[in-house]
Amino acid sequence: MCGIVGVVSHAPVNQLLYDSLLLLQHRGQDAAGIATANGNNFNMYKAGGLVRDVFRTRNMRSLPGNAGIGHVRYPTAGSSASLEEAQPFYVNAPFGLTLAHNGNLTNSESLRDELFRIDRRHINTSSDSEVLLNVLAHELQLASNGGSLDEAAIFRAVSALHRRVKGGYAVVAQIAGYGILAFRDPFGIRPLCLGSAETESGTEWMVTSESVALEGLGFKLSRDVLPGEAVFISLDGDLAAAQCADNPILSPCIFEYVYMARPDSLMDGVSVYDARLRMGEYLAAKVAERFAPGDIDVVMPIPDSSRPAAMQLASRLNIDYREGFIKNRYVGRTFIMPGQAVRKKSVRQKLNAMGVEFKGKNVLIVDDSIVRGTTSREIVDMAREAGANKVYFASAAPPVRFPNVYGIDMPTRSELIAYGRSDEEIARQIGADALVYQDIEAMKQAVRDVNPAITQFDASCFDGHYITGDITPEYLDRTERRRGEEGTERQGGLQVNLGYAANDV
Repeated sequence: MCGIVGVVSHAPVNQLLYDSLLLLQHRGQDAAGIATANGNNFNMYKAGGLVRDVFRTRNMRSLPGNAGIGHVRYPTAGSSASLEEAQPFYVNAPFGLTLAHNGNLTNSESLRDELFRIDRRHINTSSDSEVLLNVLAHELQLASNGGSLDEAAIFRAVSALHRRVKGGYAVVAQIAGYGILAFRDPFGIRPLCLGSAETESGTEWMVTSESVALEGLGFKLSRDVLPGEAVFISLDGDLAAAQCADNPILSPCIFEYVYMARPDSLMDGVSVYDARLRMGEYLAAKVAERFAPGDIDVVMPIPDSSRPAAMQLASRLNIDYREGFIKNRYVGRTFIMPGQAVRKKSVRQKLNAMGVEFKGKNVLIVDDSIVRGTTSREIVDMAREAGANKVYFASAAPPVRFPNVYGIDMPTRSELIAYGRSDEEIARQIGADALVYQDIEAMKQAVRDVNPAITQFDASCFDGHYITGDITPEYLDRTERRRGEEGTERQGGLQVNLGYAANDV
Protein backbone atom coordinates (compact mmCIF):
# COMPACT_ATOMS: atom_id res chain seq x y z
CA MET A 1 0.00 0.00 0.00
CA CYS A 2 1.32 3.39 -1.06
CA GLY A 3 -0.23 6.75 -1.84
CA ILE A 4 0.09 8.34 -5.27
CA VAL A 5 -0.98 11.63 -6.79
CA GLY A 6 -0.63 13.41 -10.13
CA VAL A 7 -1.59 17.02 -10.88
CA VAL A 8 -1.86 19.13 -14.03
CA SER A 9 -2.43 22.80 -13.27
CA HIS A 10 -2.02 26.30 -14.67
CA ALA A 11 0.21 27.27 -11.75
CA PRO A 12 3.10 25.68 -9.86
CA VAL A 13 2.07 22.33 -8.38
CA ASN A 14 4.78 21.70 -5.80
CA GLN A 15 2.62 22.91 -2.89
CA LEU A 16 -0.42 21.01 -4.17
CA LEU A 17 1.58 17.81 -4.39
CA TYR A 18 3.07 18.31 -0.93
CA ASP A 19 -0.35 18.94 0.61
CA SER A 20 -1.78 15.92 -1.20
CA LEU A 21 0.92 13.68 0.20
CA LEU A 22 0.17 14.94 3.71
CA LEU A 23 -3.44 13.83 3.20
CA LEU A 24 -2.20 10.44 1.97
CA GLN A 25 0.40 9.99 4.71
CA HIS A 26 -1.61 7.16 6.29
CA ARG A 27 -0.88 5.09 3.17
CA GLY A 28 2.88 5.10 3.66
CA GLN A 29 5.41 6.40 6.15
CA ASP A 30 8.67 4.93 4.88
CA ALA A 31 9.57 7.51 2.21
CA ALA A 32 8.14 10.35 0.14
CA GLY A 33 8.95 11.88 -3.22
CA ILE A 34 7.82 14.47 -5.74
CA ALA A 35 8.74 14.88 -9.41
CA THR A 36 7.66 17.93 -11.43
CA ALA A 37 7.96 18.87 -15.09
CA ASN A 38 9.24 22.32 -15.98
CA GLY A 39 10.28 23.22 -19.51
CA ASN A 40 12.90 20.70 -20.66
CA ASN A 41 13.54 19.29 -17.22
CA PHE A 42 12.13 16.90 -14.69
CA ASN A 43 12.93 17.95 -11.14
CA MET A 44 12.73 15.35 -8.40
CA TYR A 45 13.34 15.05 -4.69
CA LYS A 46 12.74 11.97 -2.55
CA ALA A 47 13.95 10.74 0.81
CA GLY A 48 13.11 8.40 3.65
CA GLY A 49 10.65 9.50 6.32
CA LEU A 50 7.37 11.35 6.73
CA VAL A 51 6.34 14.03 4.25
CA ARG A 52 6.80 16.83 6.77
CA ASP A 53 10.35 15.66 7.46
CA VAL A 54 11.40 14.95 3.87
CA PHE A 55 10.65 18.31 2.25
CA ARG A 56 12.24 21.57 3.31
CA THR A 57 11.88 25.01 1.75
CA ARG A 58 14.98 24.49 -0.40
CA ASN A 59 13.55 21.21 -1.72
CA MET A 60 10.22 22.80 -2.60
CA ARG A 61 11.96 25.62 -4.45
CA SER A 62 13.82 23.05 -6.50
CA LEU A 63 10.51 21.57 -7.78
CA PRO A 64 9.14 24.14 -10.26
CA GLY A 65 6.55 23.32 -12.90
CA ASN A 66 2.80 23.15 -13.51
CA ALA A 67 2.57 19.35 -13.63
CA GLY A 68 3.92 16.67 -11.37
CA ILE A 69 3.46 13.45 -9.46
CA GLY A 70 4.03 12.43 -5.86
CA HIS A 71 4.35 9.27 -3.79
CA VAL A 72 4.36 8.14 -0.17
CA ARG A 73 5.97 4.75 0.20
CA TYR A 74 4.96 1.74 2.18
CA PRO A 75 7.39 -1.02 1.20
CA THR A 76 5.99 -4.30 -0.10
CA ALA A 77 8.92 -5.48 -2.21
CA GLY A 78 12.60 -4.71 -1.91
CA SER A 79 14.33 -3.05 1.02
CA SER A 80 12.11 -1.04 3.32
CA ALA A 81 14.91 1.43 3.94
CA SER A 82 16.68 1.76 0.60
CA LEU A 83 16.47 5.28 -0.80
CA GLU A 84 17.08 3.88 -4.28
CA GLU A 85 13.65 2.30 -4.08
CA ALA A 86 11.86 5.45 -2.96
CA GLN A 87 9.58 6.82 -5.66
CA PRO A 88 9.01 8.35 -8.18
CA PHE A 89 11.29 6.44 -10.55
CA TYR A 90 12.81 7.96 -13.70
CA VAL A 91 13.97 6.64 -17.06
CA ASN A 92 15.25 8.82 -19.88
CA ALA A 93 14.01 6.89 -22.92
CA PRO A 94 11.73 7.12 -24.69
CA PHE A 95 10.74 10.76 -24.21
CA GLY A 96 11.64 10.80 -20.50
CA LEU A 97 9.32 9.23 -17.93
CA THR A 98 8.73 9.44 -14.20
CA LEU A 99 6.41 7.00 -12.48
CA ALA A 100 4.80 6.38 -9.08
CA HIS A 101 3.12 3.08 -8.32
CA ASN A 102 0.79 1.74 -5.65
CA GLY A 103 0.53 -2.03 -5.57
CA ASN A 104 2.67 -5.06 -6.27
CA LEU A 105 3.44 -7.03 -9.43
CA THR A 106 3.20 -10.79 -9.08
CA ASN A 107 5.25 -11.60 -12.19
CA SER A 108 8.04 -9.06 -11.67
CA GLU A 109 10.77 -11.74 -11.76
CA SER A 110 9.84 -13.00 -15.23
CA LEU A 111 9.33 -9.42 -16.44
CA ARG A 112 12.76 -8.46 -15.16
CA ASP A 113 14.25 -11.32 -17.17
CA GLU A 114 12.29 -10.34 -20.30
CA LEU A 115 13.35 -6.71 -20.00
CA PHE A 116 17.00 -7.71 -19.88
CA ARG A 117 17.04 -10.49 -22.50
CA ILE A 118 14.47 -9.21 -25.00
CA ASP A 119 13.75 -5.52 -24.42
CA ARG A 120 17.41 -4.73 -23.58
CA ARG A 121 16.47 -2.57 -20.61
CA HIS A 122 18.42 -2.51 -17.35
CA ILE A 123 16.76 -2.61 -13.91
CA ASN A 124 18.92 -1.13 -11.17
CA THR A 125 16.92 -1.96 -8.02
CA SER A 126 14.85 -4.82 -6.68
CA SER A 127 11.69 -2.71 -6.88
CA ASP A 128 8.82 -4.01 -9.02
CA SER A 129 7.90 -0.35 -9.63
CA GLU A 130 11.09 0.12 -11.64
CA VAL A 131 10.13 -2.99 -13.61
CA LEU A 132 6.71 -1.49 -14.29
CA LEU A 133 8.28 1.80 -15.42
CA ASN A 134 10.51 0.02 -17.91
CA VAL A 135 7.67 -2.08 -19.30
CA LEU A 136 5.73 1.14 -19.86
CA ALA A 137 8.75 2.81 -21.45
CA HIS A 138 9.30 -0.12 -23.81
CA GLU A 139 5.66 -0.26 -24.86
CA LEU A 140 5.55 3.51 -25.45
CA GLN A 141 8.60 3.15 -27.68
CA LEU A 142 6.88 0.46 -29.73
CA ALA A 143 3.54 2.26 -29.84
CA SER A 144 5.09 5.51 -31.03
CA ASN A 145 7.19 3.66 -33.61
CA GLY A 146 10.11 5.93 -32.84
CA GLY A 147 8.11 9.10 -33.56
CA SER A 148 5.99 11.48 -31.54
CA LEU A 149 3.17 10.34 -29.30
CA ASP A 150 -0.55 10.81 -29.56
CA GLU A 151 -3.35 9.61 -27.29
CA ALA A 152 -4.02 6.50 -29.37
CA ALA A 153 -0.38 5.44 -29.10
CA ILE A 154 -0.35 6.02 -25.35
CA PHE A 155 -3.45 3.88 -24.88
CA ARG A 156 -1.99 1.15 -27.10
CA ALA A 157 1.05 1.10 -24.86
CA VAL A 158 -1.09 0.69 -21.73
CA SER A 159 -3.04 -2.11 -23.42
CA ALA A 160 0.22 -3.90 -24.18
CA LEU A 161 1.36 -3.34 -20.59
CA HIS A 162 -1.83 -4.92 -19.25
CA ARG A 163 -1.17 -8.00 -21.37
CA ARG A 164 2.34 -8.38 -19.93
CA VAL A 165 1.89 -7.36 -16.30
CA LYS A 166 0.09 -9.25 -13.54
CA GLY A 167 -0.75 -8.13 -10.04
CA GLY A 168 -2.27 -5.08 -8.41
CA TYR A 169 -1.26 -1.65 -9.61
CA ALA A 170 -2.46 1.92 -9.73
CA VAL A 171 -0.04 4.22 -11.54
CA VAL A 172 0.62 7.87 -12.23
CA ALA A 173 3.35 8.71 -14.75
CA GLN A 174 4.69 11.81 -16.47
CA ILE A 175 5.67 11.74 -20.13
CA ALA A 176 8.13 14.52 -20.83
CA GLY A 177 6.60 17.29 -22.87
CA TYR A 178 3.20 15.58 -23.13
CA GLY A 179 1.42 15.25 -19.80
CA ILE A 180 0.36 12.85 -17.09
CA LEU A 181 -0.84 9.29 -17.60
CA ALA A 182 -2.76 7.33 -14.96
CA PHE A 183 -4.05 3.77 -15.13
CA ARG A 184 -5.35 0.94 -12.99
CA ASP A 185 -4.96 -2.83 -13.20
CA PRO A 186 -7.76 -4.83 -14.93
CA PHE A 187 -9.18 -5.96 -11.56
CA GLY A 188 -9.08 -2.52 -9.95
CA ILE A 189 -7.39 -4.04 -6.91
CA ARG A 190 -5.71 -0.82 -5.85
CA PRO A 191 -7.77 2.40 -5.73
CA LEU A 192 -7.46 5.40 -8.05
CA CYS A 193 -9.78 8.37 -8.54
CA LEU A 194 -9.98 11.49 -10.67
CA GLY A 195 -10.98 15.01 -9.67
CA SER A 196 -11.06 18.51 -11.09
CA ALA A 197 -11.09 22.13 -9.96
CA GLU A 198 -12.21 25.16 -11.93
CA THR A 199 -9.92 28.19 -11.76
CA GLU A 200 -9.76 31.52 -13.58
CA SER A 201 -7.12 30.01 -15.86
CA GLY A 202 -9.14 26.88 -16.65
CA THR A 203 -9.64 23.35 -15.37
CA GLU A 204 -7.05 21.72 -13.15
CA TRP A 205 -6.90 17.93 -12.78
CA MET A 206 -5.79 15.63 -10.01
CA VAL A 207 -5.62 11.83 -9.96
CA THR A 208 -4.91 10.18 -6.63
CA SER A 209 -5.32 7.10 -4.44
CA GLU A 210 -8.14 8.44 -2.28
CA SER A 211 -10.84 11.06 -2.66
CA VAL A 212 -9.84 12.66 0.64
CA ALA A 213 -6.81 14.17 -1.11
CA LEU A 214 -9.12 15.78 -3.67
CA GLU A 215 -11.62 17.18 -1.23
CA GLY A 216 -8.98 18.48 1.15
CA LEU A 217 -7.50 20.65 -1.60
CA GLY A 218 -10.66 22.02 -3.18
CA PHE A 219 -10.98 19.50 -6.01
CA LYS A 220 -14.28 17.83 -6.80
CA LEU A 221 -14.38 14.07 -7.18
CA SER A 222 -15.28 13.32 -10.80
CA ARG A 223 -15.19 9.52 -10.67
CA ASP A 224 -13.03 6.51 -9.99
CA VAL A 225 -10.64 5.38 -12.69
CA LEU A 226 -12.16 2.13 -13.94
CA PRO A 227 -10.37 -1.23 -13.77
CA GLY A 228 -8.11 -1.48 -16.82
CA GLU A 229 -8.77 2.13 -17.80
CA ALA A 230 -6.12 4.70 -18.68
CA VAL A 231 -6.54 8.46 -18.32
CA PHE A 232 -4.24 10.93 -20.05
CA ILE A 233 -4.12 14.64 -19.16
CA SER A 234 -2.13 16.86 -21.50
CA LEU A 235 -0.04 19.73 -20.21
CA ASP A 236 -2.77 22.03 -21.59
CA GLY A 237 -5.35 20.35 -19.37
CA ASP A 238 -7.14 18.28 -22.00
CA LEU A 239 -8.36 14.93 -20.70
CA ALA A 240 -8.81 11.68 -22.61
CA ALA A 241 -9.66 8.21 -21.32
CA ALA A 242 -9.87 4.72 -22.80
CA GLN A 243 -10.48 1.16 -21.62
CA CYS A 244 -7.22 -0.66 -22.24
CA ALA A 245 -7.88 -4.12 -20.76
CA ASP A 246 -9.55 -7.03 -22.55
CA ASN A 247 -11.75 -8.34 -19.73
CA PRO A 248 -11.80 -5.85 -16.85
CA ILE A 249 -13.83 -6.62 -13.74
CA LEU A 250 -13.95 -4.57 -10.58
CA SER A 251 -12.47 -6.59 -7.69
CA PRO A 252 -11.22 -4.02 -5.17
CA CYS A 253 -9.06 -5.00 -2.23
CA ILE A 254 -11.47 -5.33 0.68
CA PHE A 255 -8.72 -4.56 3.19
CA GLU A 256 -8.87 -0.97 1.96
CA TYR A 257 -12.37 -0.72 3.46
CA VAL A 258 -11.41 -2.63 6.60
CA TYR A 259 -8.28 -0.70 7.52
CA MET A 260 -6.15 1.02 4.92
CA ALA A 261 -8.27 3.89 3.63
CA ARG A 262 -9.28 6.96 5.58
CA PRO A 263 -12.92 6.76 6.72
CA ASP A 264 -13.77 10.01 4.94
CA SER A 265 -12.73 8.61 1.56
CA LEU A 266 -15.09 7.38 -1.15
CA MET A 267 -13.77 4.38 -3.10
CA ASP A 268 -15.52 2.78 -6.06
CA GLY A 269 -18.82 4.28 -4.98
CA VAL A 270 -18.42 3.14 -1.37
CA SER A 271 -18.15 5.43 1.62
CA VAL A 272 -15.43 3.81 3.72
CA TYR A 273 -17.13 5.12 6.86
CA ASP A 274 -20.50 3.61 5.91
CA ALA A 275 -18.86 0.27 5.13
CA ARG A 276 -17.20 0.20 8.55
CA LEU A 277 -20.48 1.05 10.27
CA ARG A 278 -22.10 -1.90 8.52
CA MET A 279 -19.21 -4.16 9.50
CA GLY A 280 -20.06 -3.22 13.08
CA GLU A 281 -23.68 -4.22 12.53
CA TYR A 282 -22.75 -7.66 11.21
CA LEU A 283 -20.18 -8.11 13.96
CA ALA A 284 -22.86 -7.24 16.54
CA ALA A 285 -24.90 -10.21 15.35
CA LYS A 286 -21.92 -12.53 15.94
CA VAL A 287 -21.28 -11.08 19.39
CA ALA A 288 -24.97 -11.49 20.32
CA GLU A 289 -24.74 -15.19 19.43
CA ARG A 290 -21.68 -15.65 21.63
CA PHE A 291 -22.54 -13.64 24.74
CA ALA A 292 -25.60 -13.41 26.95
CA PRO A 293 -27.09 -10.00 27.86
CA GLY A 294 -25.10 -8.52 30.70
CA ASP A 295 -21.88 -10.41 29.95
CA ILE A 296 -20.34 -7.25 28.46
CA ASP A 297 -20.31 -4.01 30.43
CA VAL A 298 -18.68 -1.74 27.89
CA VAL A 299 -17.50 -1.65 24.25
CA MET A 300 -14.22 0.09 23.42
CA PRO A 301 -12.53 0.68 20.06
CA ILE A 302 -8.86 0.67 19.24
CA PRO A 303 -8.56 4.13 17.69
CA ASP A 304 -8.93 5.13 14.98
CA SER A 305 -9.99 2.79 12.17
CA SER A 306 -12.15 0.49 14.33
CA ARG A 307 -14.19 3.32 15.85
CA PRO A 308 -17.15 3.23 13.39
CA ALA A 309 -17.56 -0.55 13.77
CA ALA A 310 -17.33 -0.35 17.56
CA MET A 311 -19.86 2.49 17.78
CA GLN A 312 -22.38 0.65 15.64
CA LEU A 313 -21.86 -2.63 17.48
CA ALA A 314 -22.46 -0.96 20.85
CA SER A 315 -25.55 0.78 19.53
CA ARG A 316 -27.05 -2.42 18.11
CA LEU A 317 -26.47 -4.35 21.36
CA ASN A 318 -27.46 -1.45 23.61
CA ILE A 319 -24.14 -1.60 25.47
CA ASP A 320 -22.27 1.45 26.75
CA TYR A 321 -19.61 2.74 24.34
CA ARG A 322 -16.48 4.25 25.86
CA GLU A 323 -13.16 5.61 24.62
CA GLY A 324 -10.88 3.76 27.01
CA PHE A 325 -7.72 4.03 24.92
CA ILE A 326 -6.24 7.45 24.25
CA LYS A 327 -4.07 7.70 21.16
CA ASN A 328 -0.82 9.61 20.80
CA ARG A 329 -1.22 10.90 17.25
CA TYR A 330 2.48 11.56 16.84
CA VAL A 331 3.40 7.89 16.66
CA GLY A 332 2.94 6.11 13.33
CA ARG A 333 0.62 3.24 12.50
CA THR A 334 2.13 0.10 14.02
CA PHE A 335 0.91 -2.14 11.22
CA ILE A 336 3.18 -0.47 8.67
CA MET A 337 6.23 0.06 10.86
CA PRO A 338 9.14 -2.13 9.76
CA GLY A 339 10.38 -4.58 12.37
CA GLN A 340 8.50 -6.56 15.02
CA ALA A 341 10.42 -5.02 17.92
CA VAL A 342 9.60 -1.51 16.71
CA ARG A 343 5.92 -2.39 16.36
CA LYS A 344 5.71 -3.89 19.84
CA LYS A 345 7.43 -0.98 21.53
CA SER A 346 5.33 1.58 19.67
CA VAL A 347 2.00 0.12 20.88
CA ARG A 348 2.60 1.43 24.40
CA GLN A 349 3.85 4.73 23.02
CA LYS A 350 0.80 5.06 20.79
CA LEU A 351 -1.98 4.02 23.18
CA ASN A 352 -2.66 4.65 26.85
CA ALA A 353 -5.44 2.93 28.81
CA MET A 354 -7.56 5.02 31.20
CA GLY A 355 -8.10 3.01 34.38
CA VAL A 356 -11.40 4.70 35.20
CA GLU A 357 -13.00 3.09 32.14
CA PHE A 358 -11.61 -0.41 32.77
CA LYS A 359 -11.60 -1.03 36.50
CA GLY A 360 -13.88 -3.93 37.47
CA LYS A 361 -15.58 -4.13 34.06
CA ASN A 362 -16.04 -6.84 31.47
CA VAL A 363 -14.70 -5.07 28.41
CA LEU A 364 -15.24 -5.89 24.73
CA ILE A 365 -12.37 -4.41 22.73
CA VAL A 366 -13.08 -3.96 19.01
CA ASP A 367 -10.30 -3.74 16.46
CA ASP A 368 -10.50 -3.54 12.67
CA SER A 369 -8.40 -6.69 12.20
CA ILE A 370 -5.74 -8.90 13.75
CA VAL A 371 -2.66 -9.53 11.63
CA ARG A 372 0.42 -10.51 13.61
CA GLY A 373 -1.27 -10.33 17.00
CA THR A 374 1.51 -8.24 18.54
CA THR A 375 -0.68 -5.17 18.96
CA SER A 376 -3.62 -7.25 20.22
CA ARG A 377 -1.52 -8.92 22.92
CA GLU A 378 -0.21 -5.58 24.16
CA ILE A 379 -3.70 -4.07 24.20
CA VAL A 380 -5.17 -6.97 26.17
CA ASP A 381 -2.30 -6.68 28.67
CA MET A 382 -2.92 -2.93 28.97
CA ALA A 383 -6.62 -3.52 29.65
CA ARG A 384 -5.86 -6.02 32.40
CA GLU A 385 -3.25 -3.72 33.94
CA ALA A 386 -5.88 -0.95 33.92
CA GLY A 387 -8.12 -3.13 36.08
CA ALA A 388 -10.48 -4.88 33.65
CA ASN A 389 -12.31 -7.86 35.12
CA LYS A 390 -12.55 -9.72 31.80
CA VAL A 391 -11.19 -8.76 28.41
CA TYR A 392 -13.04 -9.91 25.31
CA PHE A 393 -11.76 -9.14 21.82
CA ALA A 394 -13.70 -8.70 18.58
CA SER A 395 -12.32 -8.20 15.07
CA ALA A 396 -14.37 -6.40 12.42
CA ALA A 397 -12.52 -8.51 9.83
CA PRO A 398 -12.16 -12.30 9.55
CA PRO A 399 -8.93 -14.10 10.50
CA VAL A 400 -5.98 -13.06 8.34
CA ARG A 401 -4.60 -16.46 7.35
CA PHE A 402 -2.82 -15.76 4.05
CA PRO A 403 -0.29 -13.21 2.75
CA ASN A 404 -1.44 -10.36 0.55
CA VAL A 405 0.59 -10.20 -2.67
CA TYR A 406 -1.10 -7.22 -4.33
CA GLY A 407 0.45 -4.34 -2.42
CA ILE A 408 -0.20 -4.79 1.29
CA ASP A 409 2.75 -5.96 3.33
CA MET A 410 1.11 -8.91 5.04
CA PRO A 411 3.83 -10.92 6.75
CA THR A 412 4.94 -14.44 5.96
CA ARG A 413 2.45 -17.16 6.78
CA SER A 414 4.33 -18.16 9.91
CA GLU A 415 4.08 -14.57 11.23
CA LEU A 416 0.28 -14.41 10.83
CA ILE A 417 -1.25 -15.27 14.18
CA ALA A 418 -4.28 -16.92 12.56
CA TYR A 419 -2.23 -19.17 10.28
CA GLY A 420 -2.76 -22.77 11.36
CA ARG A 421 -4.60 -21.76 14.57
CA SER A 422 -8.23 -22.00 15.67
CA ASP A 423 -10.07 -19.01 17.10
CA GLU A 424 -9.66 -20.45 20.60
CA GLU A 425 -5.92 -20.83 20.11
CA ILE A 426 -5.67 -17.25 18.86
CA ALA A 427 -7.59 -16.02 21.90
CA ARG A 428 -5.06 -17.76 24.14
CA GLN A 429 -2.17 -16.29 22.16
CA ILE A 430 -3.40 -12.73 22.66
CA GLY A 431 -4.48 -13.36 26.24
CA ALA A 432 -8.20 -12.62 25.73
CA ASP A 433 -10.97 -14.34 27.66
CA ALA A 434 -12.89 -14.74 24.38
CA LEU A 435 -12.44 -13.78 20.72
CA VAL A 436 -15.05 -13.09 18.05
CA TYR A 437 -14.19 -12.75 14.36
CA GLN A 438 -16.31 -11.31 11.57
CA ASP A 439 -17.48 -13.80 8.92
CA ILE A 440 -15.94 -13.38 5.45
CA GLU A 441 -19.29 -13.14 3.68
CA ALA A 442 -20.58 -10.64 6.24
CA MET A 443 -17.53 -8.44 5.65
CA LYS A 444 -18.11 -8.52 1.90
CA GLN A 445 -21.81 -7.87 2.31
CA ALA A 446 -21.07 -4.82 4.45
CA VAL A 447 -19.37 -3.22 1.44
CA ARG A 448 -21.97 -4.47 -1.04
CA ASP A 449 -24.71 -2.93 1.10
CA VAL A 450 -23.22 0.46 0.26
CA ASN A 451 -22.59 -0.32 -3.44
CA PRO A 452 -24.41 -3.43 -4.71
CA ALA A 453 -22.70 -3.05 -8.10
CA ILE A 454 -19.48 -4.54 -6.70
CA THR A 455 -19.87 -8.26 -7.31
CA GLN A 456 -16.47 -9.53 -6.18
CA PHE A 457 -13.46 -8.50 -4.11
CA ASP A 458 -9.85 -9.34 -3.60
CA ALA A 459 -10.10 -10.89 -0.14
CA SER A 460 -7.05 -13.11 -0.58
CA CYS A 461 -5.57 -12.46 2.86
CA PHE A 462 -8.76 -13.88 4.36
CA ASP A 463 -9.79 -16.66 1.97
CA GLY A 464 -6.56 -17.52 0.11
CA HIS A 465 -8.17 -16.91 -3.31
CA TYR A 466 -5.83 -14.85 -5.51
CA ILE A 467 -7.86 -13.35 -8.33
CA THR A 468 -4.99 -12.94 -10.80
CA GLY A 469 -4.75 -16.73 -10.96
CA ASP A 470 -0.95 -16.92 -10.90
CA ILE A 471 -0.22 -17.38 -7.17
CA THR A 472 0.99 -20.82 -6.14
CA PRO A 473 2.46 -22.19 -2.89
CA GLU A 474 5.85 -22.07 -4.62
CA TYR A 475 5.34 -18.36 -5.35
CA LEU A 476 4.55 -17.69 -1.68
CA ASP A 477 7.61 -19.68 -0.62
CA ARG A 478 9.86 -17.60 -2.89
CA THR A 479 8.32 -14.37 -1.64
CA GLU A 480 8.89 -15.33 1.97
CA ARG A 481 12.50 -16.27 1.29
CA ARG A 482 13.10 -12.87 -0.30
CA ARG A 483 11.73 -11.10 2.76
CA GLY A 484 14.56 -12.59 4.79
CA GLU A 485 17.16 -11.39 2.33
CA GLU A 486 16.16 -7.75 2.06
CA GLY A 487 18.57 -5.05 3.20
CA THR A 488 17.85 -2.57 5.96
CA GLU A 489 20.33 0.28 5.60
CA ARG A 490 18.76 3.74 5.28
CA GLN A 491 20.34 6.51 3.27
CA GLY A 492 19.84 10.27 2.97
CA GLY A 493 17.73 12.28 0.52
CA LEU A 494 18.20 12.45 -3.20
CA GLN A 495 17.89 15.60 -5.26
CA VAL A 496 17.70 15.09 -9.02
CA ASN A 497 17.43 17.53 -11.92
CA LEU A 498 16.82 15.52 -15.05
CA GLY A 499 17.08 17.00 -18.51
CA TYR A 500 15.29 15.54 -21.50
CA ALA A 501 15.06 16.25 -25.18
CA ALA A 502 12.00 17.97 -26.59
CA ASN A 503 11.16 14.96 -28.83
CA ASP A 504 8.96 16.64 -31.41
CA VAL A 505 6.80 18.40 -28.83
